[in-house]
Amino acid sequence: MKISVELTLSPLQEDFETRVINFIKKLRASGLQIKENPLSTQVYGDYDEVMKVLNSEIKDAFEAIDHGLIHIKIVKSDLSNYAADF
Repeated sequence: MKISVELTLSPLQEDFETRVINFIKKLRASGLQIKENPLSTQVYGDYDEVMKVLNSEIKDAFEAIDHGLIHIKIVKSDLSNYAADF
């Protein structure tokens, strides 16, 4: 089953930029299809593979910060080629 996931990591601390950059770099290195924009990161792929990577990387990101949150949206569909048609 293919899924599309949108993530926004928000460390609630002064030195947040490095933590977000490290999180994104680790997602890039996972081999999954990744798209980024200034507000979020999108991850596309097979459900089991995506969730395995996210489970590990979210845990690592949370261990690297004192306080923070992550917003996650998961869609049961491969939206990697989505383009607005309006």
